[in-house]
Amino acid sequence: MNEVRIDAATLERFTAALFEGMGLAPADAATEAHVLVWANLRGIDSHGVLRVPQYQASVDAGGMNPRAVYRIERETAATLLIEADYAFGPVVTTYAMQQAIAKARQAGVGWAVIRNTTHQGAMGYYALMAAEADMMGLAIVCNPPNMAPAGARAAGVHNSPIAIAAPALRRPPLVMDMATSVAAFGKINLAVDKGVPIPPGWALDAEGQPTTDAQAAKTLLPAGGYKGYGLSLMFECLSSVMAGNALLARSLHGETVRRGTQNSVVAAIDIAAFTDVETFKRDIDATIAGLKGLPTVDGVAEVLVPGEPELATLAEREAHGIPLPAGTVHNLQAAAERLGVPLPAALKAT
Repeated sequence: MNEVRIDAATLERFTAALFEGMGLAPADAATEAHVLVWANLRGIDSHGVLRVPQYQASVDAGGMNPRAVYRIERETAATLLIEADYAFGPVVTTYAMQQAIAKARQAGVGWAVIRNTTHQGAMGYYALMAAEADMMGLAIVCNPPNMAPAGARAAGVHNSPIAIAAPALRRPPLVMDMATSVAAFGKINLAVDKGVPIPPGWALDAEGQPTTDAQAAKTLLPAGGYKGYGLSLMFECLSSVMAGNALLARSLHGETVRRGTQNSVVAAIDIAAFTDVETFKRDIDATIAGLKGLPTVDGVAEVLVPGEPELATLAEREAHGIPLPAGTVHNLQAAAERLGVPLPAALKAT
């Protein structure tokens, strides 16, 4: 089977049905599906529906909890500590950012630490929630080790992603979403689904040797060497250690951590607490315009800003559908068969 195209609305309904089949309440299943397809629409396929089989396996193994009861354990005027009960990440993280935005409207800043969540999808989604509320948004996540510290050949830190978003006036918001590794593990999973190698410098194999075989990749490498490593370590301090759930320390000292466990931070900063919102957004527009006015090197048409490549992909995929590689289609077919969910026509075997 070759790559197929499927429209976003159909894919989202189908994905929501799969999550309902895993035991999520309809509203939670819809949230989960929306966040994954949001990523696919923007070309962040590593965090899109290819994750469905991974989530199903996690539910089967007792990792992700489809009927989680998350709760606020500690709270101040500006902060929250949320115990997620191993909820599906997008469900509890959307809730956490909503709470952070509400606090920011009152206190100027809303800062939520989430303990014991699971995979959250593309973190830019949550930072953008704040930007769309005329705030700056921040989102960070940490897991047990999957990335080698600079100078090591075994995992000791997590490739903790960070997303930051800022609203603009006439231009789309700036949205920076990046892992602290050279590439996220989801991109390696995507290479597996496509049946292609990964570039040199992305990962190590089980023996700690560099590899370009996506199937053999076991440990990620940090972006910028010690810089990516240092950021990931400090993000652990802001999230896991702050939540009283030090995942790196526990894992490095041999403790078994429940599969898929994550800790996270989401924050909203009310621009109006510091400056005039329209002036801020106008200055963001002016900054972007200035960057685009810079001379470019040979072969580069223009300077791009964070979030801009994803918006170009969004326009193309809204018009022509989301492309799914054969491996992803096969995995979705298997999930649908197991869960008794009808396949959309575009995903039926040809």
